[in-house]
Amino acid sequence: MIGLAREDFIGAIALLLRETASDPARSMKHARSMGEDMIKIMTGKSDLAPDPKDKRFKDPAWQYNPFFRAGAQYYLAVQKGMANWLNDLDLDELERDRANFISNIIIDSLAPTNTLAGNPTAQKRVIDSGGMSLVKGLKNAYDDILHNKGMVSQVDKRPFKLGENIATSKGSVVLRTEMMELVHYAPTTDEVYAIPQLTIPPQINKMYINDLSPDKSVVKWQLDNGIQTFVISWRNPSKDQGIWGMAEYIRSCREAMDAVAAITGSRKVNVSAGCSGGQTAAILASKLASDKQTSLGALTLMVCVLHPKQNDIEAGSLVSENGMQLARRRAAKQGVIEGDSLARGFAWLRPNDLIWNYVINNYLLGEDPPAFDVLFWNADATNLSASLMGDFLTIFETLAFTKKGEVEMADHKIDLTKVTSDLFILGGVTDHITPWRACYRSTQLFGSKDVTFVLSQAGHMQAILNPPGNPKAKFFKSKKPGLPPADVDDWLAGTEEVAGSWWPYWIEWLQARSGKKVAAPEAVGNATFKPLDPAPGRYVLEEH
Repeated sequence: MIGLAREDFIGAIALLLRETASDPARSMKHARSMGEDMIKIMTGKSDLAPDPKDKRFKDPAWQYNPFFRAGAQYYLAVQKGMANWLNDLDLDELERDRANFISNIIIDSLAPTNTLAGNPTAQKRVIDSGGMSLVKGLKNAYDDILHNKGMVSQVDKRPFKLGENIATSKGSVVLRTEMMELVHYAPTTDEVYAIPQLTIPPQINKMYINDLSPDKSVVKWQLDNGIQTFVISWRNPSKDQGIWGMAEYIRSCREAMDAVAAITGSRKVNVSAGCSGGQTAAILASKLASDKQTSLGALTLMVCVLHPKQNDIEAGSLVSENGMQLARRRAAKQGVIEGDSLARGFAWLRPNDLIWNYVINNYLLGEDPPAFDVLFWNADATNLSASLMGDFLTIFETLAFTKKGEVEMADHKIDLTKVTSDLFILGGVTDHITPWRACYRSTQLFGSKDVTFVLSQAGHMQAILNPPGNPKAKFFKSKKPGLPPADVDDWLAGTEEVAGSWWPYWIEWLQARSGKKVAAPEAVGNATFKPLDPAPGRYVLEEH
């Protein structure tokens, strides 16, 4: 989405070749060291061994079979040699990040486990199945070529159906426009809090992540705790709708807020948003403040980066001005960035977990990919309009949220210091898309006097989908009240670890900012905003 160009990959590789040629003695030193490792492997004297946590080498054959043990050691020797060589090169921080990112992709692809000849588990499966695992693996690969644009499938979609075992909370669409549907969920308690909550989902995924399954539903958790719950469902844009930019999305958010206020009779509307939806919510908050509108209540931002830095993730090191300009031109020509292209880009951020793991499972072992609800949602990606992508790139390039009225977008100059809503900000410890330290920087951008930051012990979407009941769940929060300090390490030093899900902590925070309790409405919508299709609506079913 932020523009990784072939030229930038080639340029990074050229840099490595140049550094190699610039100091032959250094190259010879590392070649000699790797040669010594190879001799030890051939003579059976090598002590190289895989990391015990590396699931690729769990099969006992890697330890006891001399052929496979040597194969693993050759691979580890290359991995070790490459790491030592890169550490010895005269590179600045950005160049080193680029080198590490590219070398890791290359080395991960060369792992012996990615081939039938180098994977003992796959070979045993061939024998045990009488060759049927190979047949099934070829069929899986053929199906991916035909139906998944050549990308290995991460999920078995067959067991899931929207409205039956996914997105099952009761409710109705109460407003439909060309860009979005507004879903009003039916209350599950006799009394509700007067101030409702509107969720703004990311534009590059479908909204039902908020109501994935009964045991992983943020929507159900809110309803069961008396929160009047509304969720926007963005339409999946086609090429002709590539003109939808941030201004249009902000107008839709305001239209949704007005509808929520009219239905509930509340002058205030609390807002929750995650990932790119969080960036949209931040611009919405800035726009409302610029217009001196006071309808925004409390604001929750989950796994959302408003102040990005190039070294937040290794892939960021490959982002260049040239790459972003190419990305803009490609997007403008196509009208939209297709959802599967975005999904492919995210997968290559973690190729071992999100690509090679499934190559082994689906093709070499002949297994179906797992039937997992989060992966089902993740595979149900939507397109991104060219105009909105251009706006996201502008936000990235200009660091718009860190400026005070310098960057114009959505018919105003962005200034988060004018936003005074109470804030709840969430990060995930192992998040590789929106790293938690980057999420933390948002605590310093707003004019709010009440800011809470919570760190969930999980990755990107799992940080959000963290319901009570998981014995391994925990989160970190500040021991003392008050604004979070500017230095993230100072905040971390003053935290306490809390066992369990962060949801109960958040819902208490939200309830305290949701007004008094009133009788729950008997039906969703009202005379003006009448119920249309049942939740999760019509737009989540559209594909382009």
